Amino acid sequence: MATLSVKPGQRFTLPNWHTNSHLISADAERQRSASHQVRQEARALYNETNNQTKWDEHDNHTRLAERISSVNRWKETLDKCLADIDAEIDALAKVKEAAERALQAKNLPLDVSIECLTLRESRRAIDVVRDPVEEELHKEVKVIDKAKRELQQRVDEAFEQLCLLQEARQQLSCDHRRKMEALEIDRMCLSLNVNSPNISFKVNPTRVPDGSTALDEWEQNSQRNKEHAEAEMKASTELREATVLAIAQTNNELEAQRVATEFSLRKRIRDLERAYDELKWQEQNTLEEIAEMEEDIRRLEEGLRRKTKDLKVAHTRLETRTYRPNMELCRDQVQYGLTDEVHQLEGTIRALRQKLAESQDALDALYRQLHRIQTDTGYKANSLVLDNKCMDSRRKLVVPAETFVPEVDTFNRTTNRALSLLKNGQLELA
Repeated sequence: MATLSVKPGQRFTLPNWHTNSHLISADAERQRSASHQVRQEARALYNETNNQTKWDEHDNHTRLAERISSVNRWKETLDKCLADIDAEIDALAKVKEAAERALQAKNLPLDVSIECLTLRESRRAIDVVRDPVEEELHKEVKVIDKAKRELQQRVDEAFEQLCLLQEARQQLSCDHRRKMEALEIDRMCLSLNVNSPNISFKVNPTRVPDGSTALDEWEQNSQRNKEHAEAEMKASTELREATVLAIAQTNNELEAQRVATEFSLRKRIRDLERAYDELKWQEQNTLEEIAEMEEDIRRLEEGLRRKTKDLKVAHTRLETRTYRPNMELCRDQVQYGLTDEVHQLEGTIRALRQKLAESQDALDALYRQLHRIQTDTGYKANSLVLDNKCMDSRRKLVVPAETFVPEVDTFNRTTNRALSLLKNGQLELA
């Protein structure tokens, strides 16, 4: 017969059993309802957060794209500005070099003008005159000095403007380089996604970095750099135009002064040639007059010698007739005639001697005048040589240096005459 191994537990009533079953069912229903509610909320939250994340990611993707576009527009603006400023720097540098060449080119005209002034200091005596040529040469030196000062000022201004352009370009270049770096970073950020291998958590990523600027400050900085570069380019353009105008103006002024100086110099050479011709004509006439005067003096001397001999004859006759004896020593017609002849001859001799003295004085005056003419001819010849040397020297202003060949005989080339006095060494030219 079997026996119970344990003592039976507490006995519950049937209502309790039913109550317990209802409680379990109700709890299950409530738990499932709560679970369902949580699931619905979780799904809603999942969908909402997923949508929010997608929209946030889409918005930030759009913002990054717009930011990249904005930065890229500024980069392109800076690219153009850099190209413009590089072109302006190159143009200004070329104008500066042109101004320097123009400045250097003024040295030759200045040297030529000073050389001409120095040459003309070798003029002698009355030819040392302050003529229009000297005035034009001094004016030419002043024009060249003024042109050199103005060109030097333009060169200095161009150098300073080039420094300012380089400074503006440096600012643009730095801004452009930073824009490129920002574009590279933003493009890399735009390319990131959940599958990118280089994504990770960062420490305090939402911090505001030191040195951060506001968007309007960023815009103003680029705008300021652009406006500064444009202002410097505008100033450079104006300076270039002024420099080109100054080069042309100084060249025109110098060319006009050169023409005026050479016109005066040619006129002076023509005046000297006419004066030289006049002096040579006077010299020839004076020499002819001297020859005639010397011939007349010889005739006067010969006449004086003859009249002296005639007077000796008359004196001898009168003296000899004083030895007539007694009554023969009468004052006859012969005596009167011989006496008149003596008086006449003495008067003639006095007149001849006076005229001979006057003729000798006139001859001496002619010789003095001839010496004066020859001396002045030497001065004129010397001045002609010097002024023609000036003309030859000034040929360097219009003839290229490599083709310039100075004239061998500048005086004869101009006058087309042979100077016998110069060739014979009678005139010494400086």
